[in-house]
Amino acid sequence: MDNQPTIHSLLRTVDWKNNKVVMIDQTKLPNELVFVECFDYNDVASAIRNLVVRGAPAIGVSGAFGLALAALQSTATTKEQLLSDLEKAKKILYETRPTAVNLAWGLNKIMEVANQGTDVREIKESVLNTAKQMAEDDIKINMTMGKHGSQLFNDNDTIMTHCNAGSLATVAYGTALGVIRATKEAGKNIKVIATETRPVQQGSRLTAFELKHDGFDVSLIPDTAVGYTMANKLVNKVVVGADRILRTGHVYNKIGTYQVALMAKQHGIPFYVAAPLSTFDMKSNPEDVIIEQRKATEVTQIGDKKTAPDGINVINPAFDMTPPELISGIITEAGVATAPYEESIQKLFEAKK
Repeated sequence: MDNQPTIHSLLRTVDWKNNKVVMIDQTKLPNELVFVECFDYNDVASAIRNLVVRGAPAIGVSGAFGLALAALQSTATTKEQLLSDLEKAKKILYETRPTAVNLAWGLNKIMEVANQGTDVREIKESVLNTAKQMAEDDIKINMTMGKHGSQLFNDNDTIMTHCNAGSLATVAYGTALGVIRATKEAGKNIKVIATETRPVQQGSRLTAFELKHDGFDVSLIPDTAVGYTMANKLVNKVVVGADRILRTGHVYNKIGTYQVALMAKQHGIPFYVAAPLSTFDMKSNPEDVIIEQRKATEVTQIGDKKTAPDGINVINPAFDMTPPELISGIITEAGVATAPYEESIQKLFEAKK
């Protein structure tokens, strides 16, 4: 581990180069910095499904790039045929990670642009340009969100975060970690505590790695030590990302977020969520949301080493739901929503128009 690769906040997690989608393979971190090339939309779908790329904003842009590949490679000669090819690709891409609303957002945005095109050539061109612009916009949105969120944090705060909502979860800069970056850039002296985030360890493999390389004072804890650190006053505030936020303020994020929020409430610690408006689902109710169930081997083994008995039943949800009463504020590029969330979230969307 002495020769770890360098990751910085503006190194792109996903990019478009020479008619290919290029991604950092996050399954190889922190030991290797490997870039994966996706030559068609099935490659992109596989990368999303297997966590080569992960994080709601990053997979939203990846899905858009996947549809751009599908458009460019389609042999359709009419608009109707091309739209049919894109719908087929959209279905395959969407089914990879159904809980993260950014994926549906990215796919739907591309399909909206495609439907507005008049002919095959125009559709292919506009779809690609839109996907590229979505990637650029993601970085700008994250930096704006970071500035809004930084005002909630003070000099000498120790901030806990769960999972990875950094530059590796977005095109660049990050959501929750973008807030942390902006707080430091504002001249505030802060420390960070990262949870390891079992079972896939995004906190230890990605967040701790990312922050350490960017020069932050970061400590790693096992998930089971969250209560200990809070009870012993080692944490002042918490900020996490999100994969889906309902209009009611219910937040769906990496499994374990709910228990972090519960313990923060118990100890009087402010708990914030940072996510772009593209992560909001303004139509669904909590009972409508499908929680992705991951494969058992994520729990029963670490790498190639078996850590559980053969045949054991495994419950391995990828996400959980944190209710709005546990959340101090939701940080977005349009400002910070606070309770009552249904009103304040709606106002943010109106202000964005």
